[in-house]
Amino acid sequence: MSDHRVLVIGVGSIGERHLRCFKATRRAALSLCEPNAELAGAVAGRYGVTEVFSGLEQALADGVKRFDAAVICAPSHLHIPMARRLVRAGVHVFIEKPLSTTTEGVDELIAEITAQGVIGAVAYTYRSHPALRDMRAAIAEGRFGRPVQIVSVWGQHFPKYRPAYREIYYRRRETGGGAIQDVLTHAINAGEFLVGPVDRVMADADHQVLEGVEVEDTVHVIARHGRVMGCYSLNQHQAPNENTITVVCERGTARFDLNRACWSSMTEPGGEWTVQLQFSLERDDIFIHQAGLLLDLLEGRGSPPCTVAEGLQTLRVNLAVLQAWQKGQCWTPVGPQGG
Repeated sequence: MSDHRVLVIGVGSIGERHLRCFKATRRAALSLCEPNAELAGAVAGRYGVTEVFSGLEQALADGVKRFDAAVICAPSHLHIPMARRLVRAGVHVFIEKPLSTTTEGVDELIAEITAQGVIGAVAYTYRSHPALRDMRAAIAEGRFGRPVQIVSVWGQHFPKYRPAYREIYYRRRETGGGAIQDVLTHAINAGEFLVGPVDRVMADADHQVLEGVEVEDTVHVIARHGRVMGCYSLNQHQAPNENTITVVCERGTARFDLNRACWSSMTEPGGEWTVQLQFSLERDDIFIHQAGLLLDLLEGRGSPPCTVAEGLQTLRVNLAVLQAWQKGQCWTPVGPQGG
């Protein structure tokens, strides 16, 4: 099979991971686009990338369609204008989360994707996770009865796992930083994948511990996914590395544990958890799997794990959470108005 031509835009931490993991599929011929010449040279050298561009206009300058797909890993506020430029050039786009920091231009992007007949997807990684996908299928088929509650608990020591957080987009909300747009958005998107879209939220957040930034590092959200009640708790400073999503149903409970790379169920009160599907514990493997799903799409197989429209829905939740916290509101609706 011929290599698919893939351009990775922005090769900071997540961009380098995507580059490495697309390379690991052995199905992609890779180029990179990065304005920081020193960083671009270092990453290109590590992975044997010979085609390097300093900006998107240079990458698209000659009017020839060089790339089948682009992975957009620039700061979030740049995602939509970059994606629209690529789509107009006939390039499929895979956009890092969150989709953006505002809803401006997203409807136009969706219309252009349809008009150009290209693929648009958002890189909410957990929607590609085999364990979460299998758990979703079990819930959807009614194995445990109707879902009634979802409880998502996330915590991580950012200085250990993301030591450069003070120097990157994370330090400013305008570029997609802060716990709500950086990590909570993953939890919300996974919750919507499991039990449907959020339609209203209450929220509290604060900067509690992280040194060198002022954005929020601790968040509590109460949400409604229609009839399903939800709560989301996240911090970026605790010692335990913890990522679980529990869906309580009428006749049983299902739990996804990211760090154990599995989902489990329990149906008998006081019983034991039964592991239903275990995936690889190697962190890169889920990104390699995700890259493979995108390359499958280029070959006409499967559907996007997270469409741009689904990414827009989660973006609206992000904005509603920020609004509920900052304005001290009780229930805040999720909708096109940006709240």
